[in-house]
Amino acid sequence: MPASRSLFDTVRLGSLELPNRLVMPPLTRTRAAADGVPTPMMAEYYALRAEAGLIIAEAATPSVVGQTYPNITAIHRPEHIAGWRRVTDAVHAAGGRMFLQLQHGGRIGHPDTSGFVPLAPSPVPLDEPIHTPFGKQDPVVPREMTLDDIRDTIADFAAAARNAIEAGFDGVEVHSANGYLLHQFLAKSSNRRTDAYGGPVENRIRFTLEVVDAVVAAVGPERVGVRVSPGFTANAIEEGDTEAIYRALVPALAARPPLAYLHIAFADVDRPLTHEMRAAWPGVLIMNPLLPQDHLPADGGRSEAERALAAGADLVSLGRAFIANPDLVHRLRTGAPLNPLRGGLWYVGGEAGYLDYPVLASATV
Repeated sequence: MPASRSLFDTVRLGSLELPNRLVMPPLTRTRAAADGVPTPMMAEYYALRAEAGLIIAEAATPSVVGQTYPNITAIHRPEHIAGWRRVTDAVHAAGGRMFLQLQHGGRIGHPDTSGFVPLAPSPVPLDEPIHTPFGKQDPVVPREMTLDDIRDTIADFAAAARNAIEAGFDGVEVHSANGYLLHQFLAKSSNRRTDAYGGPVENRIRFTLEVVDAVVAAVGPERVGVRVSPGFTANAIEEGDTEAIYRALVPALAARPPLAYLHIAFADVDRPLTHEMRAAWPGVLIMNPLLPQDHLPADGGRSEAERALAAGADLVSLGRAFIANPDLVHRLRTGAPLNPLRGGLWYVGGEAGYLDYPVLASATV
């Protein structure tokens, strides 16, 4: 690995040439319409950040029953495709590159939001209230997925991937992280099945692998990335045997036709497992550095991003820094000061905290 690697190197990602190693990761902002159709402000928001080496757009649900919260995006109807096409056209016109994250909420859902009892590996509910159109509600006990439900959900992911390509995305990211459906299958706390999808780790990784295989068959391996979050504990997830899960999952993914990338959320470069995953993964690796949760570092995470590169990352994703700084790449390249983050406006809807972060041309510095 060359010692001179920089965040501003060009990188090949499948058929794409990325102008830098900085990735805007998927960041739910709840600015879609109630039916999941992307809004015009979303096209402007993403186009402002097109200088990122890669944008991975916020999680989009592959089916109605997979919806998590109000005003998140979807990709299972013609209206969704048309709405996302306006976003991808704006990003491509600004010179950017864009994948779409595909996410099924599993038990992180509510009938008040989707109209359905949520599906999950096992009837194990969340242990915390969930956001709905009527405020926070107690979680409901999810319905354990039948084998038909599993097959249908896999087909939904494949159809969503095809829809994403039709909508103009350069690829898709399969979300097997952060406590959502695929991660629920991986974790012992949420997967208590006794069939081929539960029990031993080889069974618990099966659903993620089958979703990835179906999405690859739909759009091609070079257009498919996978996101994981080893050791993630929010959303009532307790993996139970984290090292065993990823020692099985990563080599199994690596044995498939070469995927676009593997994306490690909350990657701790001081953790041996992170280095094991790098060694087991022969392709492009994105690390999302483990940063403080209560504030944005003064350097926007640059020092941790550079540590991730030194630990073997090919690309580095920085979330909150991109929220507050549409021109983050330029600011990091030039050492310009960063905009402060206004966390109270992440999910409120409207343009405040969404379209009003200044770029350098209009900022007071």
